[in-house]
Amino acid sequence: MTESEFNDLVDNTLQQIEERLDDADSDIDYLISGGVLTIKCENGTQIIFTRQTPVLQLWLATKDGGFHFDYDADGQQWLRDSGKTPLVEMLNHAYVTQTGENLTFDC
Repeated sequence: MTESEFNDLVDNTLQQIEERLDDADSDIDYLISGGVLTIKCENGTQIIFTRQTPVLQLWLATKDGGFHFDYDADGQQWLRDSGKTPLVEMLNHAYVTQTGENLTFDC
């Protein structure tokens, strides 16, 4: 995968997440700046996505820890580099845990 392809994938993923956040019932704030998406939850916790271009990974930070994801072109999804858990599964879990709201992501 080229750096340009990677950046396009990350941009598309973050855009899909943003679009879904617009449907949230809870009072959250989110900001995207410099390729970093920060979701600020009502309880003061944050969910943060960062692109890691040198290693072609998307990183997710939650109150449960930090997780690294590689893009699986065959499955067309981001998978955790250890355990191969899909990003969408981890994001859904983090969101409900940190906001108390069940908002399903499909990025």
